[in-house]
Amino acid sequence: MTQLLNVRLSRKNVSQLARELGIQPQLLYKWRREYDALGEGSFPGNGNLKLTPEQEKIHELEKKLRDIELEHSILKKAVAIFSKTDR
Repeated sequence: MTQLLNVRLSRKNVSQLARELGIQPQLLYKWRREYDALGEGSFPGNGNLKLTPEQEKIHELEKKLRDIELEHSILKKAVAIFSKTDR
């Protein structure tokens, strides 16, 4: 993808390049905007974003938090059920 954007930068006529590639010119413009915004992380493949180590850690911690919140919710319900049956 990066090579395509480099070719795009060296060309004046985006419409002609798009025709040669069999894609819409708007797609080339979209790819260029994404590349300008995210750099190499804009086209990681397989739909998975390239994450920095900090982002990976945040993602891991958020998953752990969701798991703990689910466990907490289950335990609260269990306590409520068992406290009703004891009375």
